[in-house]
Amino acid sequence: MEWIDVPKEGLSLRAIRKITKRDQAENADIRNSVETILADVEQRGDEALRELTEKFDGVRLDTFLVTPEEIERAVQDVGGDFMAILQEAAENIRTYHQRQVEPSWLDTFRPGVRLGAKFTAIQRVGVYVPGGTAAYPSTVLMDTIPAHVAGVPSIAVFTPPSKDGSINPYILAAAHVAGATEIYKAGGAQGIAAAAFGTESIPPVFKIVGPGNAYVAMAKRLVFGTVGIDMIAGPSEVGILADYTANAVWVAADLLAQAEHDRRAAVFLVTPSAVFASEVEREVQRQLAELPRKDIAAESVEKHAKVFVTKDIEQAIDIMNHIAPEHLEIDFPNPEQYVHKIVNAGAIFLGSYTPEPLGDYFAGPNHTLPTMGTAAFSSPLGVYDFVKRSSLLEYNKEAFMAVAPKVIQFANVEGLQAHGLAVRRRIDE
Repeated sequence: MEWIDVPKEGLSLRAIRKITKRDQAENADIRNSVETILADVEQRGDEALRELTEKFDGVRLDTFLVTPEEIERAVQDVGGDFMAILQEAAENIRTYHQRQVEPSWLDTFRPGVRLGAKFTAIQRVGVYVPGGTAAYPSTVLMDTIPAHVAGVPSIAVFTPPSKDGSINPYILAAAHVAGATEIYKAGGAQGIAAAAFGTESIPPVFKIVGPGNAYVAMAKRLVFGTVGIDMIAGPSEVGILADYTANAVWVAADLLAQAEHDRRAAVFLVTPSAVFASEVEREVQRQLAELPRKDIAAESVEKHAKVFVTKDIEQAIDIMNHIAPEHLEIDFPNPEQYVHKIVNAGAIFLGSYTPEPLGDYFAGPNHTLPTMGTAAFSSPLGVYDFVKRSSLLEYNKEAFMAVAPKVIQFANVEGLQAHGLAVRRRIDE
């Protein structure tokens, strides 16, 4: 873990960005490979998707759509106990996200003038769910349920198949619980291409959400404009604000919980206590040896763990706001008193008994969050990501006549005479 003793005058945003920088996995080879994949699927559809799935996932599929029988079998395989956990987590997520629903409105602003906004669900979205070394049914819930709450009528899940052509049963069970309307065996950049452009058997979507590896992230970046996307998510991260009153064993465990995600995951401890920081560092090393994914976590800690020792709590908060972490744990006494001072964080966890894994799986707020400092200008995935806003305008004749000359003058200033004439003709007639 790299230690940074923060000077009394603090550190600038530029300095923090340099200290916490992780290279974006966007090299030319990845871009070129993904561009080729996207073009191939766009041009050749199902056949290209079939060949690419065989190349990258080791299985040749006759059809990509998961059948009802496969879903039913997955529900049985998962078992009643875990299905009950999925149902409870889904209800927590649904209840939280229902608070984000915005009603359409139309109000009178001036005599004869009504203005408003119409909120309309996107009509078809794609939810990408990673495969690979771990299955993430929690991601299925987090990315599908807000779309369902928003009223999206068509929600298609895209996820890579195993070598035997199956999909992890926990992913299928979660998609069933969350309300997905279709599930496709299509992963990687080729799955993103199928979602964005469509194929003979897969209708295209209007927006793609969900995390993935560097190839998936690049594919999402390149199809943006053809479809919408939620964000370009980087490796996960957690920032912890804590002092000597916190439990060093628990803080170390929370850091490692994030480090085990990815070799490029980042963990940040910001504390006014050097003694406490030393205790946490010793605990991190001790607990590392116990982890099944210790090789991944150890590389994350070695390369991307930072400990900032500050002069006081206020400076610690300033440093953390510059970091703008995806997850932020506040483990000071009475943590709520500091919330108004936090301006950059994806999700904020208050107190010793609110570790980040609660947010990953069960609490209700979304775990698809802005990473790599983007929490300074973006938000967690939510219902608002699955709706469009249309403005509503209505003038009656009297209100129109009152402002028509001003509109004509504005149009003439901009040299758009046809705009002015569209108003003038109504006055003349």
